[in-house]
Amino acid sequence: MIRDIIPEAAFNTWFKPIVPLKYEGNVLTIQVPSQFFYEYLEDKYIDLIQQTLYRKIGEGTILNYRILIEAESNTTVEMRGEPKLTVSDKKNQNPVSAKVPTPFDRVAPSEFDSQINPKYTFNNFFEGESNRLARTAAEAVGLNPAKTAFNPLFVYGKSGVGKTHLCHAIGSKVLELYPDKKVLYITAHLFKVQYTDARRFNTINDFINFYQSIDVLIIDDIQELSGLEKTQNTFFHIFNHLHHNNKQLVMTSDCSPTEMQGMEERLLTRFRWGLSTKLERPDKELRKKILKHKILTDGLTISDQVIDFIAENVTENVRDLEGVIVSLMAHSIINNREIDITLARRVMEQNIRFEKKKITVQKIQETVSDFYNIKKDLIQSASRKREIVQARQVTMYFIKKYTELSLSQIGIQVGNRNHATVLHACNTIKNLTEVDKGFRSDIQEIERLLQS
Repeated sequence: MIRDIIPEAAFNTWFKPIVPLKYEGNVLTIQVPSQFFYEYLEDKYIDLIQQTLYRKIGEGTILNYRILIEAESNTTVEMRGEPKLTVSDKKNQNPVSAKVPTPFDRVAPSEFDSQINPKYTFNNFFEGESNRLARTAAEAVGLNPAKTAFNPLFVYGKSGVGKTHLCHAIGSKVLELYPDKKVLYITAHLFKVQYTDARRFNTINDFINFYQSIDVLIIDDIQELSGLEKTQNTFFHIFNHLHHNNKQLVMTSDCSPTEMQGMEERLLTRFRWGLSTKLERPDKELRKKILKHKILTDGLTISDQVIDFIAENVTENVRDLEGVIVSLMAHSIINNREIDITLARRVMEQNIRFEKKKITVQKIQETVSDFYNIKKDLIQSASRKREIVQARQVTMYFIKKYTELSLSQIGIQVGNRNHATVLHACNTIKNLTEVDKGFRSDIQEIERLLQS
């Protein structure tokens, strides 16, 4: 039934690996390959699964997961699926809104939805040189909202470097330590939509009063208010009220206040009242920390060599790193193959902007000389020793393969040889790789070193 409803690729990825184990006492137990697998099914497909179980087995069927933690020892852990309301339950239950609180929906304090995602915390926001100041300031705000010099806290940086994670981490910490405080996370886009609705329905006063009642207001992507004069004017008054009454403000943007266009100067001045701090792209060591955590939580096994390869080549942001791991897991499950560098390279080329490192003449010369354990200067020399001649020819071969230089230009780079010498060298290496298995293996190893 499920196979007929969802695309074949999705079925093969998320349903084919499921192993049915038993059905006892209205509970169906299935085995899934990892914790990530369980979470993905619960997030994306639980309604479909439950409808199918109710139709095929009976309403009220409970789903139980057995998660395979260690394949070799068959170590597992069991998780019970989140029960969903039956049709009769829904008829008898009072509806509760799950949307962002707005000035038009009056809710009791106990029902106030902060829109904080509890999975983003300081514990899984790893520290590195690129984010140390921002993380330290954010944690200080979470511990003592509106009682530090960081009010407002303005965090900026490119997409995917962790700004939203930091927002939710602040909110989670405040809610943990101060459960009586009203904390709200909202995107600037949703803020301006709510403002537009307030104007349309003539409820601007309610809108302002609602936001002025917040203890910790966290607005993501504040740059989206650029060019919206009336929205900015309203936010200006909300900002002033909150700051004057010792309420905490946290904002993020893709650029610093000084670089922001289309924003009123009086707002930009206020953005700079507290601390403005930049989240840089994560450095390699931080990228490795993030990868290892993601791999551990998803229940995967990936070698340090592959982790290092991914960290070396996926440099832009955290989202790309996490996306690579998810894609690797899917490819590994579908094709039943080990996650190695070849698979990692293919996944990165398909799913992200993965630019192969430029292989320079200098790198080729250094790699070849290191491989043959000879001095680089000897490749440039007129020596006719067999091992040096071969190293020289291999150098020419790879320069031709990996650069745009002409034969004459290659000759100049390798001891001022002429183009005929270069052509002969390239043909010699090509012919040797076709007939000599050992030499072909050497060439493949040099190529791997060049690409690493």
